[in-house]
Amino acid sequence: MAKAIWNGQVIAESDNTEIVEGNHYFPADSIKREFFTESDTRSTCPWKGEASYYNIVVDGKTNSDAGWYYPNPKPAAENIINFVAFWKDVEITD
Repeated sequence: MAKAIWNGQVIAESDNTEIVEGNHYFPADSIKREFFTESDTRSTCPWKGEASYYNIVVDGKTNSDAGWYYPNPKPAAENIINFVAFWKDVEITD
């Protein structure tokens, strides 16, 4: 089972991740919502589309824009709709 860990806390875990460009994408229902807040940040990938971001908050510390997802991915990335990936010191174990 893959786990996403930040600041000593498991923030997501699933045995059903998608790996795209070396990143584990976790199903949206596998993230622990109490650690996530929406961010206003957006970015664009030429083949996946527009990404939205989450801030991760654990024990009073915030990791801004550390999770991202594609709410309306382009057809080539439809396998990651409703999936969330991480960066910025979020440790992924599997």
